[in-house]
Amino acid sequence: MNLPSATSHRAEHEPLLSVAGLNAWYGAAHILHDVGLKVGRGEVVALMGRNGAGKSTTLKAIMGLLPQRQGEVEFMGHGLQKRQAYEVARLGLGYVPEDRRIFTDLTVMENLATGRQPDRTWPDGSPGLNWSLDAVFDLFPHLAGMRHRLAGSLSGGEQQMLTVARTLMGNPFCLLLDEPSEGVAPLIVEQMADMILALKARGASVLLSEQNIHFAQLVSDRAYVLEKGAIRYAGAMAELAANDEVRSAYLAL
Repeated sequence: MNLPSATSHRAEHEPLLSVAGLNAWYGAAHILHDVGLKVGRGEVVALMGRNGAGKSTTLKAIMGLLPQRQGEVEFMGHGLQKRQAYEVARLGLGYVPEDRRIFTDLTVMENLATGRQPDRTWPDGSPGLNWSLDAVFDLFPHLAGMRHRLAGSLSGGEQQMLTVARTLMGNPFCLLLDEPSEGVAPLIVEQMADMILALKARGASVLLSEQNIHFAQLVSDRAYVLEKGAIRYAGAMAELAANDEVRSAYLAL
C-alpha cells in the first residue's frame, strides 16, 4: 500500500520533539520498530492505532519509562536517551498516563501541589507556558468546585481532568497525552477537546495517543498511525480522516 507522507503539512517551527529509529522491548518481546515522529511548537499530533499497536509504549519510551529502548529522542535540543523520567519532566515534557495515577488519599489541591514546578522560559528568553492555580481552574472549572475533595472520590472522568491539571502545574512546553477520551463520559471528552485546543492556542505542543478518530480530528493537525509497533501512515489529520483505505487497514475494529 502506498501511503501518504507528512510533507504536505509541515510544522511552522523546528520540532520541539523529534524521535528517530525508536525501538523498545518488554523483556524479549520487541514492541517498537524504528518509530520516527516529530512534534512542532504549537502543534497537536495524533498517534493513532488499534489496541496493542504500540501507542502507549511509544509515549513511555519517549518519557524514559522503559529500560529497554534504543534510538534517538530529542526535546528542545536535549537528548533524552540516557535520561530518567524525572529528568525529562524537568526539561518541560509532561506526561499524562492512561491509568491516571493520582494520589487517591490526597485532595484535589494537594494533588495539584505535587505537580508544581518553577516557571519556565523559552530558549529565546520569552516567558514559558506557566500555569497558576487560577489558570488551571479556568481550564477545568468542574475541578474548581472540588478542590477540597479527596481525589479517590472523583469519577473516572474527573480523575482524568485532575491528572491533566496536575501535569500542567509542571509548566510543560509539550504534553504527552495517553488516551484522554478512553472510558470517560461524552461531556468530559468535550472538555478534553476544549482543553487541548486551549493549550494549542497558548503555543503548547501535544502528542496525543488516541483510537477515537473523531476526537483526534477535532484537535489534531497531523497524525501518525502505528500498527504492530511500526509507523504505517504519516500525514495531515484531514487526509487521514478522508483516507478510507488507511482507516480500514489500521484503525477499523
